[in-house]
Amino acid sequence: MSESPTGLIGADELAERLRSGARVRLLDVRWQLGDPHGHRAYLEGHLPGAVFVDLDGELAAPPSAEAGRHPLPDPDALQRAARRWGLDDGDEVVAYDAGGGLAAARAWWLLRWAGVSSVRLLDGGLRGWTEAGHPVETGEVRPEPGNVTLASGALPVLDADAAAELAGTGVLLDARAAERYLGHTEPVDPRAGHIPGAVNAPTGENLTPDATFLDKEALAGRFGALGVKEGSEVGVYCGSGVTAAHTVFALERIGIRAALYAGSWSQWSNDPERPVATG
Repeated sequence: MSESPTGLIGADELAERLRSGARVRLLDVRWQLGDPHGHRAYLEGHLPGAVFVDLDGELAAPPSAEAGRHPLPDPDALQRAARRWGLDDGDEVVAYDAGGGLAAARAWWLLRWAGVSSVRLLDGGLRGWTEAGHPVETGEVRPEPGNVTLASGALPVLDADAAAELAGTGVLLDARAAERYLGHTEPVDPRAGHIPGAVNAPTGENLTPDATFLDKEALAGRFGALGVKEGSEVGVYCGSGVTAAHTVFALERIGIRAALYAGSWSQWSNDPERPVATG
């Protein structure tokens, strides 16, 4: 059975959609923190027809200490990028990356935030596609420019003050690895620790060992153990608002609408007036 137009799509279902001639726009969001070679990997092999999306340049505004490492892009800039990807109003969009969608979820979230109604993640990403026996192609894909119209505000967003408040009144999830949340290490931001009151929920734990999503029952159990219940007010942050989008996606799969603190730890930790908790 197919998921909602904003959920997951499996490799075989996607292959069938493409064979049917459906207008599906494929976005390759190959990105990892500290790895500048996503485009090179894309050129060496990607889903047929997929367009490379530059996470740093197209899915974020320029970084700053005040706004964080991946501030939300201006909607007009995002619209220009989406038109470069060939998106038209009404298109189906499927985003993927090299594995479990930790980068692709940023594209999913931004397009949903900007009003695109049909955006899905490829379950298992490129790995799942190739392991299912489907082909890849090499080189650059340059589609005809699209005509999509985008506007911000369709998904909820937190600023730093709202995140601080939510940590006391609802559930604020910190999607970073436990050692960063605890303050044992901080490889990229100026201070180690977490927002006081936040609960650690490492993004990788949304996935099975083969980089596909946990089923809905397992996700409900995972987040229920962290204090998320039906009707909870929930927010999510991470290092810079990228992998937190993956947890927003996971929560939506179980019917929880969560807000993204877009500035995340990269913004919070740069403000000396903001308190930091450890342990």
